[in-house]
Amino acid sequence: MIKLLRTLAPFALTATAVAGCAVIPDAPNSASAPVPQGSAVAIGQAVQVGAVVVTPQEVVEDSRCPMNARCVWAGRLVVRTRIDGAGWRETADLTLGEDFGTHGIVIALTSGNPSPMAGAGNETAKEDYRFTYEAH
Repeated sequence: MIKLLRTLAPFALTATAVAGCAVIPDAPNSASAPVPQGSAVAIGQAVQVGAVVVTPQEVVEDSRCPMNARCVWAGRLVVRTRIDGAGWRETADLTLGEDFGTHGIVIALTSGNPSPMAGAGNETAKEDYRFTYEAH
């Protein structure tokens, strides 16, 4: 019995070490595949944009002029976005209508809905936002 344990011990240690290496912290969630490019996505929902997967994380700023108001400044929508490429990950604040270049690709946040409404009195709840991204 002792001889058998001595023989199996190195295999048990190797299996434990390999199993420990299999856990990759902060890896993209492979359980839910990204939706196709052009799809409007909610916060936390991944979308395929060209060769990368883009996931909106949070609204950093939504100072856009309400649709039913006249404003001196149009305002802007800024969305913290995670970008996953082949072997890399980056988080950046993307501004509606502005291109963002990284790792040889250019992507843009092309829409953010709903737009603010004057007199609504409440901010848009994070679960109500939908975003569209494109690769250029």
